[in-house]
Amino acid sequence: MKGIRSLYQRFCRTLLLPWALLSHYRRHPWQLAALAVMILVATMLWTGVSHLTSQARASLDQSEQAVAERQQVVRHDGQALRIDDFVSLRLAGVCVMPWLEVTPEAGNRLIGIDPLAARCFGDGAEAPGSWEQPLDGRPFVDIHSAATTDGIRESQLSLLVSDTTRAEALPPAYQLRRFSAGPDTGELGDSFLLNLEALGVLVLLIAALLLRSVYLLGLTQRRDSFALLHRFGVSPGRVQRWLMLETFVLALICVVPGVWLGRWLAAGLGSGFGEALDSLFDIPLYAGQGQSWLTPALVMLAVVMIACLGDWLWLRFRQRLFVPAPVWAGVAAVLLLAGLVLAWLGPSLFWVFAAVALVFAGVGWLTPVVVARFAHWQAFRSEAPLIRWRYRELAVLVRRLTLPLVALQFALAMVLAVQALVTTFEDTFDHWLEQRLAAAYYIDVPAGSDSDEAVNWLAGQQTETPGMEWHRVVCGHADFVDVGKADGQQVDVYALAPVSSLVRGWEFLEATARPWEHLAAGEGALINEQLARREEVGAGRTIQLDFGGQSLTLPVVGVYPDYGRPVGEVLLNADNLPDQFTPRSESYAITPGVPGIGPVVEAFHQIWGVQSLPMRDSDTVRELATGVFDQTFALTRAMTLLTLVLAASSLLMMGWVFFSARAWYFRLLEVWGMPKPQVAAQLVRLSLMLTGGIAVLALPLGIWLTWVLVHRINPLAFGWSLPMAVYPVFWLELGLLSLIIGLSIAVLMRRQLGRPGVAPVSANTLAGGER
Repeated sequence: MKGIRSLYQRFCRTLLLPWALLSHYRRHPWQLAALAVMILVATMLWTGVSHLTSQARASLDQSEQAVAERQQVVRHDGQALRIDDFVSLRLAGVCVMPWLEVTPEAGNRLIGIDPLAARCFGDGAEAPGSWEQPLDGRPFVDIHSAATTDGIRESQLSLLVSDTTRAEALPPAYQLRRFSAGPDTGELGDSFLLNLEALGVLVLLIAALLLRSVYLLGLTQRRDSFALLHRFGVSPGRVQRWLMLETFVLALICVVPGVWLGRWLAAGLGSGFGEALDSLFDIPLYAGQGQSWLTPALVMLAVVMIACLGDWLWLRFRQRLFVPAPVWAGVAAVLLLAGLVLAWLGPSLFWVFAAVALVFAGVGWLTPVVVARFAHWQAFRSEAPLIRWRYRELAVLVRRLTLPLVALQFALAMVLAVQALVTTFEDTFDHWLEQRLAAAYYIDVPAGSDSDEAVNWLAGQQTETPGMEWHRVVCGHADFVDVGKADGQQVDVYALAPVSSLVRGWEFLEATARPWEHLAAGEGALINEQLARREEVGAGRTIQLDFGGQSLTLPVVGVYPDYGRPVGEVLLNADNLPDQFTPRSESYAITPGVPGIGPVVEAFHQIWGVQSLPMRDSDTVRELATGVFDQTFALTRAMTLLTLVLAASSLLMMGWVFFSARAWYFRLLEVWGMPKPQVAAQLVRLSLMLTGGIAVLALPLGIWLTWVLVHRINPLAFGWSLPMAVYPVFWLELGLLSLIIGLSIAVLMRRQLGRPGVAPVSANTLAGGER
C-alpha cells in the first residue's frame, strides 16, 4: 500500500504541477496574450529583415561573382561592337561570350547572355558555376529575349573573354580591357544592408526588454504559488525546469507562425526592396536566395530564453560579481562617454554601430538612476507632504518599471530619429528633383538616328519661340584614372551641349568661382558627391579620364549632390569629348515654351522618320524616382512603428498591473481623508509624470541618434550626406502619445480603485513591493 500511495503521489505531482503553474495564465490571460504577441511580432520583423538582407547579400555575391575580374574585347578604333565582331573572334578561336545589357522603357534592367557560348570558359580559372545564372529575368535572360524586348531605351553589347585569354591571341583590330557590369558599389551595398540589420538588432533588443519585463512581472505575481508548491514538497529546481519548458513551448508556438509571417512580409516588400537595391547600388534582387527558416527561428528561441530565463544564470554568479550601485552608474557613464567619442571619430560603419550600442547601454543604465535620484531630490526639497509622497512614489515606479520604461525610451528615440531622417531626406530629395527636372519633357534619341539635324532644328526654333529652353545630353562611360591604381574605376559621363539655363540652378557642395561659365567654355568638369568621396577629389583638383585609349584632363569646378545610385558621375561640355567617343545613349531636355511640345514631337518624327518617340514628362520621372526611395524606407518605417506600438502597449499593461498591485496603498489616501476624485487626480499626475518624463528623456537621445544617422551612418551606407534638421511638431506628437499612455493607465486605475481591495500581508507580497 505504501508503494501504491507513493506512486500515486508522484503521479499527481507530475500531472498536476504543470496545471498548477499554468493556472497563473488562466487568471491573467492578457499577460499570456502580451507575451505571445511580442514574440510573434518580434519574430516577424526579425525574419523579414534577415530574409531580405540575406537575399540581398546572396544577390550581391552572385553579381560580383558573375562579373568579377573579367576581361572584355574592344575595338582599337573605339567603335561600338556588333554581332560581326563576335563572329570574327569566334572564327579566330577566341573564347568570347556576348553580354547584352538592355534598359527598357518600363521595368528593370535586363542582361542577355548566351550560356552555350560560355561553355569554353570552364576550361580556364573561372569560378565554378559563375555563368550558370537562372534565365528568369532577375536580371539574366536569354540574349535573344533581351534583344527583342519591347521599348528598349538603352542597350550595350560587350564581348567577354576568359581570364586565360592573352592579348596576342586577338586579331589585330581588337584589344583587351577590364570589364565591369556597373560601379564598384559592393562596399556601399554591404554598408546599406548592415545598416538595415543593425536596425533589426535594435528592434530585437527592445522586444527582448519588453519580453523580460512582462515575464518578470509574471514571476513576481507567482511568488506565492511557488512558495505554496514548495510547502507541498516540490523543489525549486523542479519548478525552474518546468518554467523553462513552459517558456520554450510558448516561444516555439509563437516563433513558427512568426517566421511564416516574416517570410510573407519579406515577399510583400521584396519587389519594392529589390527595385530600391537595384536603383541605389545596381544590385538586382534574385529570387529564392534568402536564408532558410531555421536560422531566424533559432535566433528568436535563443533571444526569448535568454530574456526570460537569464536571471537564473546571473544568480549563480551574483555573489562573485557583486558591484555596488555607484560603481555601475560610473561604468554606465564611461560607456556613454566612450560611445559619444567613438560616434564622432569612428572610421567605419562598424565602429559607428558599436558607438550607438555603447550609448544605448549607458543611457539604459543611467535613465532609471537619474530619474529616481531626481525624484528623491524633489521630495527632499519639498515641504508639502502630498508632493513629497508623489515624488517618492515616482521613484518606486521607476525602479519597478525600469525595463518597459527604458524600452519605451529607446522606441521613442528610434522613431524620432527615423522620422527626422526620412522627412529630411524627402524634403532634400524633392528640392534636388526640382533642380534636376527643370525641363518639362525628356526625349530619347532613337537607336541609329542622327541627332545633329535635331540639334540644328532646335537651335533655330529657340530664337523664334519665346520661353523655349533645351540642351542635349550625351551619355557614355569612361575610366577614372587613378595614379596609384593599375585600373581606374568606370564612371558615367554626361556631356551637355549647350549648357542651358535648365541646369544652372543646381546647388553645389563645393565649387570654384563661376563653375557654369567654366563648364560652358570647356574649361572644367563637375563631379558628383559619390565620386568625390570615393576618390577624395574636390573643387580645384584635376581629374583624368580615359576614353578607350584617349585621355582627357580637366579641373574640377564643382561637386554636386546626387541622391541616386552611388556610381561616379562626371558632367562636362560635349565639345570636350574625343572624336572616337561612342555614346551609350542621347536625349534632349526640352521646355517647349508657348506652342507646347506638339510642334517639337512632329518635327522629330519627320527628322528621324519614326512613328513614336520615347518621351517622358518631368512629373512621370519625379513619380518614379520618389517611388523608388519610398520603397527604400518602407521596411524601416514599418519596423519603427511596430516597435513603438509594442513598447507603448507593454508599458500600458505593466503600468496598469503595477498600479493595480499597489491599489491598497493608494486607498490609504482615502483613509487619511482625501476625497476619491482627488485620489484619482493624484494618480493622473503620477502616471503623467512617469510617461511624460520618459518622453523628455528620449528627446536628447533621439536628436543625437538623428545626427548619427544623417552625418555618420548615411554617408557611409549610401555615399551621400543630408542636412541636419529637427521637427519640434513631431516631438510634440510623441509627447502627446506618452501622455495618452499615462492617461490610459490613470483611467484604468480609477476603475480599479472603485473595486473592493484587500490589504496585503506584507509589503513585498504583491508586485508593488515598496511602500
